[in-house]
Amino acid sequence: MMNKGRFITMEGVDGSGKTTQLQLTARYLLQCGYDLVTTREPGGTKMAERIRSLVLDADVSINARTEVLLYLAARAEHVATVIKPALEAGKIVLCDRFADSTLVYQGFVRGILPETVASLCDFAAEGITPELTIMLDAAPEALLQRRADRGVKDRFEQEGLDFQKKVRAGFLMLASKEPERIKRVNALQNVDAVQADIRNVLKNAGF
Repeated sequence: MMNKGRFITMEGVDGSGKTTQLQLTARYLLQCGYDLVTTREPGGTKMAERIRSLVLDADVSINARTEVLLYLAARAEHVATVIKPALEAGKIVLCDRFADSTLVYQGFVRGILPETVASLCDFAAEGITPELTIMLDAAPEALLQRRADRGVKDRFEQEGLDFQKKVRAGFLMLASKEPERIKRVNALQNVDAVQADIRNVLKNAGF
C-alpha cells in the first residue's frame, strides 16, 4: 500500500518523556508548515479510548492473549477511523506508540510468539507501518523517580523494575533489527536536548 502521507511513531519505556516530546515535536512540525494529525495508542477514537481505560486499569486482571486482542481491536478502529484517512489525505500522522509496543509488551515480555503478534499487528493495521520511529531510550532504574513524580499507577507501571528492564531490552532488540526506521534518542538528557536530537532525526529523514 502506498500512502500519500507520512507516518511517524514515538516509542519507549514508561516514564521516558514521550508525552512531553510528542507535544514539542507536534509543535515543531506545525511550525514547519506540515498538515499534522497527533494521536496515541491505545486510543485515538471514542471506542479505542474506552479500551485504553480497560487495559490500563490496575484493578483489572487480563491474561496475555486477551490483552493483545484488546490492543489490536483498538488499533483496527484507530487505523480505519483516524490513521488511514489522514495518510490518504496527505497528512503527517504522529502517534504515541504503535505496533512496536505490541511486539515488545505482548510479544517479547508476555511471551506470545513474535510471529503471531506480528501477523496480528499487520492485520489490525491493514498493512500500514511507520516510516520513522523515534525511540526514547533510558535505563528504567534511572527513570524510577520520574515515574514516581508522574504519579501514574496503571497496570504496566505496577509491573515493577524487572518488567521495565525487559521492555527496554525488547525495544533495543527491535532497534537493532531495523536501524533505518527506529532511531534511538537518549531520554535522560534535559527536555531541550532531547527535543534537539529528535529534530535532527526528523531533518535527516527529510522533514
